Amino acid sequence: MDARQLRYFLAVVDSGSVHRAAELLFVAQPSVSQALRTLERDLGSLLFHRTGRRLVLTAAGHALVAPARDVLRGLDLARATVEAVDGLLGGELVIASMPSQSVSPLTELIAAFTAANPLVRISVRAASTPADVGKMLTTGDAELGVVAASPTAAALPGLAALHLETQRFAVLARDESVLPAADPVRPADLAGAALIVGQQGTGMRRVADAVLRAAPGSRFAVEVEHREAVLPLVLAGVGVAVVSESWRSLANSAGAVVRALDCPDSLAVSLVSRPGRLSPAAGAFHDLAESG
Repeated sequence: MDARQLRYFLAVVDSGSVHRAAELLFVAQPSVSQALRTLERDLGSLLFHRTGRRLVLTAAGHALVAPARDVLRGLDLARATVEAVDGLLGGELVIASMPSQSVSPLTELIAAFTAANPLVRISVRAASTPADVGKMLTTGDAELGVVAASPTAAALPGLAALHLETQRFAVLARDESVLPAADPVRPADLAGAALIVGQQGTGMRRVADAVLRAAPGSRFAVEVEHREAVLPLVLAGVGVAVVSESWRSLANSAGAVVRALDCPDSLAVSLVSRPGRLSPAAGAFHDLAESG
């Protein structure tokens, strides 16, 4: 058993087929097939049931997934630690983030980190919900994550969390005439409003549902999974949007009208990571977030 075989095995697990794994690894398909056969022979167990073109993990294959990820993480950590002996002179840090929190506070954290470590490349991966962030950390697709959830929500299992800030909610509109003069705006003041809302399972959607119940005649005009489309839809006059306070600066700079929303809901924003030792880049980012 070697690292290459484990990497090929996990590529097949994550992509669902040998053909797709070979494309992602930039190798020939027979190389992946041969590596799987050799790994199965070394372990003395079948790792996949082969049904036509489909590969389905056996019980032994399921048992190998987590240890294989741990081995590859350990190798990546060892390489990064050696490379960082003389400082963070390169490498990559992958962060999974929910959309609104990639606007803030992640932007400010990345700006401070890159100012101190300009040669580290940062990759931000999109995740719609806290569970999506947790999955990306568990599978090794990201090393750190930024999540936002109700302060009473259960912690993501198996992950360590560092509280960053608490965010309240706001309402966005194209111009002043669309919103009441009061600031903050009460949900009942949005009677008759056309609402632009996010997907189920998000804090934005939870608060939008509460507004819908409290504002007579209001309706959901657009439900959008791509949160980057919310502000353009507002500016196009499609409706008003309930968003987290992290949008305020961006919305103001784009010319939208922003009002605080008078509601008890809030979001606890946290930086999450797997327990144990982090890579030097992730550790430096975590330390920066903790000191801020």
